[in-house]
Amino acid sequence: QVQLVESGGGLVQTGGSLRLSCAASGRTFSPYVMGWFRQAPGKEREFVAGITRRGVSTYQTDSVKGRFTISRDNAKNTVYLQMNSLKPEDTAVYYCVGGGVLTVTSGAYDYWGQGTQVTVSS
Repeated sequence: QVQLVESGGGLVQTGGSLRLSCAASGRTFSPYVMGWFRQAPGKEREFVAGITRRGVSTYQTDSVKGRFTISRDNAKNTVYLQMNSLKPEDTAVYYCVGGGVLTVTSGAYDYWGQGTQVTVSS
């Protein structure tokens, strides 16, 4: 089992930045693809970004390309999501995920954090 704990969420104004962190414990972190999903009120959960095991490749959904960057530090068992130029439509609960395949399908991920709230005020 892998336990994931997110941190770094909060309230920020439009155009501001936040960095989310996700600390993993329980099992070796490096074999897993890691990613971030988000869910806004009344909307379905959506894929935001993902990163391969060694961090060589990353993928972001179109709405965050050029603004969000995912990275990982396997020595620290931590994955990050740097969010810049935030918009009100980025407001959501952000979830850290881990699994075997880098995919936009939420059901493919075995491990989920509890979520952290990000609110962007206009």
